[in-house]
Amino acid sequence: MTDDAFDADAYVSELRAKREEKDDFFGSHPQSPIPPEERDDFDGLDYFDPDPDYRVTASVETHADPEPVTMDTSTDGEVRYLRVATFHFELRDADLTLGAYRQEHDDSPTLFVPFRDKTTGQQTYNGGRYMELTPDASLDELDGVVVDFNLAYNPFCAFTDAFECPLPPEENWLDVVVPAGERDYE
Repeated sequence: MTDDAFDADAYVSELRAKREEKDDFFGSHPQSPIPPEERDDFDGLDYFDPDPDYRVTASVETHADPEPVTMDTSTDGEVRYLRVATFHFELRDADLTLGAYRQEHDDSPTLFVPFRDKTTGQQTYNGGRYMELTPDASLDELDGVVVDFNLAYNPFCAFTDAFECPLPPEENWLDVVVPAGERDYE
């Protein structure tokens, strides 16, 4: 599925501006996950180059009675989410799926999409990365939703052990290389 109105140059410019804004926040804001003693030396996160090929349109399979999924956490705990949708898409000549989740009793339109890929533990954080998607309409009303791996980010536990983060469930382990979004923080 292609978007004829998509302007790749404008997209890359906007993505770079958002990354600069995030770097500014991480370098100076009191709620930054960067430990205070590291902020003076912080010169920005490391990102893969923006690549519109990693912005795909997925078909949406909604789940009227969402199945609970227990996710392990970075501190050996567990947290429970509901799989509210499954995205089906093609990337790097592979047919792939990703579960999209919400915590129980959360009516927010934002979907949590944690994942691992073949960069995990090598070029990206060993616990996996996250995406958050906020569709323009109810999932039941959409033919497709944009899944943009350029927006993939590291959970806060990648920066300090002070946070507990859900780890992507095995159903969201992609068997392809996804060189998009944030790289590992070192």
